[in-house]
Amino acid sequence: MNYQEAMEYMQNLTKFGYNFGLGRITELLRRFDNPHLKQRVIHVGGTNGKGSTSAMIYSILRESGCRTGLYTSPHLHSYTERFCINGQQIPERVVADLISELRPQLDDMVRNGFEHPTEFEVGTAMAFIYFYRENVDFLVLEVGLGGAIDSTNVAEPVVAVITNVAMDHMEYLGGTIKEIAAVKAGIIKKGTPLVTAASGEALEVILERCGDLGAPVTVVGRDVRWRESGRGLDGQYLDIYGIKGEYKNVFLPLLGRHQQVNAATAVAAVEVLMERNLVSAGCAVGRGLARTVWPARLEMVNKRPAVIIDAAHNYDGALSLRRALDEYFPGKRIVLVLGMLGDKERSKVVAELAPVAASVIVTKPNSPRAGDWQLLADEARKYVDRVLAVESIAGAVQSGMAEAGPDDLVVITGSFYMVAEARELFVRP
Repeated sequence: MNYQEAMEYMQNLTKFGYNFGLGRITELLRRFDNPHLKQRVIHVGGTNGKGSTSAMIYSILRESGCRTGLYTSPHLHSYTERFCINGQQIPERVVADLISELRPQLDDMVRNGFEHPTEFEVGTAMAFIYFYRENVDFLVLEVGLGGAIDSTNVAEPVVAVITNVAMDHMEYLGGTIKEIAAVKAGIIKKGTPLVTAASGEALEVILERCGDLGAPVTVVGRDVRWRESGRGLDGQYLDIYGIKGEYKNVFLPLLGRHQQVNAATAVAAVEVLMERNLVSAGCAVGRGLARTVWPARLEMVNKRPAVIIDAAHNYDGALSLRRALDEYFPGKRIVLVLGMLGDKERSKVVAELAPVAASVIVTKPNSPRAGDWQLLADEARKYVDRVLAVESIAGAVQSGMAEAGPDDLVVITGSFYMVAEARELFVRP
């Protein structure tokens, strides 16, 4: 099996959809001698910011001299992005070899009465096998969806992280913050330290779970604090006051106030590792944050006109984007290019973003979950006179650029599926 054949095989597994539970992944990993139980895992969940926080933890550990793996999803341009070790993506031939190795085990599981593992379960199993064989010092593992019911939850982490809890994926996780928080809190393990930046009802649920399991908890905003010390269009500067030290005027090359709390959360997680003597107390927090790479999050990909790409795929993400636009680009004439999946809170997102735009171009994400994408244009017309519906993403971006003058701002946002394709028009993957 070559890489293209392996990707076609994985794509075919999407027919199994979302099928939660840990039975299939547990059996599959048992057949490979349980590599997930032989690694130091930092398990990162939450509604928003878990990818950014994972990238920051990964960068700090890398810069501290640790051989560090990072497993994230979804990817922007290539499946290999999901599996990184010290800045290097997994080679395509290794992906092909691993899937070739997994396939007969998957077939044998079905013959023995198991349901077929999903595409994400197979990818997660591949991650555990790959990083174990590569002998990483740490694996930073991003939750796929939820927590308790996510296939990554077979891990036994050295520290768990829950960034925050907001309304997203309600059809799977529950209809209230408390219900969603209970699912997210499923990654908390007995006696395992937890770091969280959750607040309100969600924090109450998480603290109760930690109490039940005897899991020590660090609350960002209470035990770890931060303040902004400067900002520009290339990033921002922070003072972070941790549980082990103070980190003054550290540079973070990511825009947005929401990245400040993500940075404090990442530092808190690394400090838990320091407390457990798993990394040195002098590890490279400042250098690691400064070298964090996490594309398509308030990423500027063009200067005249300025073009920002941001994967604000739910309402909470839209709030963060709107706040960043108000703070970084006050008074700018904005052209909004937007494409969202049909299962998201589209009307609330449009209500947050469209009022600041001079014109809106609505497009269709390249996904079977796109739904009736043109309804988004009807929503936008409640707030903006000039609204265009352009089905192709490339066409929508071209229309957005045509609408903008050299001093204007084009904001391209929505689902990962949409912003990934749009980003390829500006950045060579």
